[in-house]
Amino acid sequence: MPAPKHILIVDDEAVILDLLAEVLTLAGHRVSQAATVAAARKVLADGRPDLVITDLQLEQSDGLALLAEVKAAHPDLPTLLLTGVLFDEETVEARLRDKVSAYLPKTTPLKFIVAEVARLLG
Repeated sequence: MPAPKHILIVDDEAVILDLLAEVLTLAGHRVSQAATVAAARKVLADGRPDLVITDLQLEQSDGLALLAEVKAAHPDLPTLLLTGVLFDEETVEARLRDKVSAYLPKTTPLKFIVAEVARLLG
């Protein structure tokens, strides 16, 4: 049996963080949670996860700034921007494609989030 994939979830909303962690743990993944960019940096310093999921709007920073750091250190690391900020498809293509592996609104049903995570993890 393969080792579980390690996913780092970054969100300053505790309810979202806990829900995603529970669902992805039940899907067989090892999950680290971070409510701040500083906490996410500590997790990243301890070892490279297999996937980073982050919210766009965080209290002390923003998810795109964090993802830029992640991509600079690990260009091949898949990233998922999961946010309450809704973007039209043109904006996603023009502004986000080179910054994130995938984008989903937070209103996406959990089963589709789990499916997207599986796709990103290959």
